[in-house]
Amino acid sequence: MNDRYIERALEPTLRRACEQFPAVVLTGPRQAGKTTLLRRLFGATHGYVSLEAPDTRALALADPRSFLARYAPPVIFDEVQQAPDLLSYLQEAIDDRRDLRGRYLLSGSQNLLLLERVSQSLAGRAAVLHLMPLSNREITGTPQRPFPWQADTGELGADDVDATAGRPSLDATWQRLVRGFYPELVAHAEIDAASWYNAYVATYLERDVRSVRQVGDLAQFRDFLRAIALRSGQILNLADVGRDLGLTAKTARAWLSVLEASFVAVLVRPYFANIGKRLTKSPKVYFTDVGLLCHLAGITEPRHAADGPLAGAIFETAVFGELYKTMLSTGATPQIHFWRTAKGSEVDLLVEEQYPFLTPIEAKASGTLRPEMGGQIRALQADLPEQVGDGYVVYGGDRVAPVGPGVTGVPFAEL
Repeated sequence: MNDRYIERALEPTLRRACEQFPAVVLTGPRQAGKTTLLRRLFGATHGYVSLEAPDTRALALADPRSFLARYAPPVIFDEVQQAPDLLSYLQEAIDDRRDLRGRYLLSGSQNLLLLERVSQSLAGRAAVLHLMPLSNREITGTPQRPFPWQADTGELGADDVDATAGRPSLDATWQRLVRGFYPELVAHAEIDAASWYNAYVATYLERDVRSVRQVGDLAQFRDFLRAIALRSGQILNLADVGRDLGLTAKTARAWLSVLEASFVAVLVRPYFANIGKRLTKSPKVYFTDVGLLCHLAGITEPRHAADGPLAGAIFETAVFGELYKTMLSTGATPQIHFWRTAKGSEVDLLVEEQYPFLTPIEAKASGTLRPEMGGQIRALQADLPEQVGDGYVVYGGDRVAPVGPGVTGVPFAEL
């Protein structure tokens, strides 16, 4: 059994936050590794209390002051969303000794409710960080490649433009995409992924969904969850989803907010520029873990993922996930957009690094680079020459190579 600990890219950011703030709130999806990370870094210096335990939670809810007196800082409060009113009393405790740092470390898996209480009670007193499932670089243990990525020198050769070789390869990348990036699945190869995801979805529905919002029909919500998964990497027309499932527009919007609050899905907004073109206004939706997407889509084999109709969406979702996780690990709020005109010209992702500088990124599941893959990026560079810098085509191959002027091909493994 492989039970190794995988170092997380967030660790330096988390340590710095504990040196600067009286409290640190660590949020993220269920099973992303929040508890493991906090106990590994601070287990020797902080007590640990889980609010999942019914008796502990009952005391926190009934008598918060006595609870905080019993569990004196420095302390880790795990699953603090189970007793959100506790945060108001934490404010008093923090203000009594505002000069002490890292006294309270709080974790939770419900972004919307938890952050609402944090903003009300701990504004200016707590840093908020997000831990997602593992990134590809964390799994391989290789340093993060600087972004924007630097291209190797050399020209695109004949072997790189073979138009007959466009099928994604069945390498470790596709196996990883299907299995997903949750730490338990990565660390324990003997675990059956399908069984794990079945249990994960059941727990998610029974705990997170019902606690965030009263959803009466969990079976219908499961259908909604699958419908959104099948649209990952695409423009989201929520009215169509609601109509297909027999949901009102209000219910569909409310249920989408549940997916966002529990870190299952992220909405990406289009980038707007005044260039005299009609631009798409609807957002794209991405699942935060591509393995969960594959499970909900009924995909269990790398070949089915690589050769099936969802290959492009799966690969683009994975590329988005790597960018999103990398940015969150620095403590920054990811500024990721996409570009699409009413006539269908589109660039998959636009990373806003320092306004007005934008880095365009295209995701291509193909294992072979072709010059035309950079065409949409070059068109956007021509439309917004003052804002858009060098672009990248992230693909399923194994080498960094130029794809025409101003565009570089980067293997998924290099993210």
